[in-house]
Amino acid sequence: MTPTRLQLDLYEQLLAELKKSGVMPDKFFKRAAAKGWSTANSAHPAFNGFDSVILLMTAIELTKDPSFAMRLGRSVDITSYGTLGFALMTCANLRESILLLLRYGKAFSLPQWEAHEHNGGLLLRLGVLSTAPEHIRPVTELCFAQLSVTGSSLYRGQIQGAELQFAFPKPAHSASYKFALNVDVAFDCQYSQLYLPAHALDTPVRTSDPSQYVVFHQQCEEMLRGLGRAEKITSEVRRLLIQSAGQFPSIAGVADSLYMSERTLRRHLSRESNTFRSILEEVRNLLASEYLTKTDLAVGEIAHLLEYSETVNFRRAFLRWRGMTPSAYRQQTRP
Repeated sequence: MTPTRLQLDLYEQLLAELKKSGVMPDKFFKRAAAKGWSTANSAHPAFNGFDSVILLMTAIELTKDPSFAMRLGRSVDITSYGTLGFALMTCANLRESILLLLRYGKAFSLPQWEAHEHNGGLLLRLGVLSTAPEHIRPVTELCFAQLSVTGSSLYRGQIQGAELQFAFPKPAHSASYKFALNVDVAFDCQYSQLYLPAHALDTPVRTSDPSQYVVFHQQCEEMLRGLGRAEKITSEVRRLLIQSAGQFPSIAGVADSLYMSERTLRRHLSRESNTFRSILEEVRNLLASEYLTKTDLAVGEIAHLLEYSETVNFRRAFLRWRGMTPSAYRQQTRP
């Protein structure tokens, strides 16, 4: 399986943090390989699977830094999540960001989180970790440090009333938790989880952008669909068009991105009973519906984003797709 950007970035940052601690790469690689690091000779080594636990525990051993996992977690920022990171940054508030994280995290190899309502607020609980008991604390620290950095990218300052609860005893290096995680911390709890009070869920995301949210959200949805099926040319074309919303490439441009000729692309699409034009229409239909229901953009602005030279042409197309005008659709689908 091809590593995700996050897995590659974590691996690179792990090496960078080791260098800061004076640990030579050769020594680290040799020790990790002796512990069973299976991708030591891979062309693209990454921080994934059980190998990630081996790499993390080896780094802690060689640096003699028990807080190394939190250092590593804070060394990657939200852009390492790729499309999901940008989607999170365009959400309206933390509630919306959390819903995206829960739905699409799996597609981007993020830790698995569960949401539970509590006292009007929300408990964001780390899923069960399939690792040895002695590895649970550092792996948990890594996951919550990543979550903390993600939160810092979405809002400024500390959220009043928030608390991190850990299902293990207070460690000797507990003083580093407050700095690394920027939230009140409790130990010996039933679960490892973050509690967010009700008022915190409505905290605005400082980089909110409704029109970009629609695009990134649809890209995430395409990636999630791709987990359960073999990639097809149609889905690849659809993904590229959604990704390029506002500047749709020509069929020649898409073919170039897929490393094939235009003729070959047309032939593949024909085998899948599809055409480039119909996929473009489908994407325009999808994005138009999302813009109308989830943003306050004027119909003329939406027409421009979908590359219609005249608003009237967009209205005609939408009437063909939905059997009603864009304004009527917006009125019908909004509460």
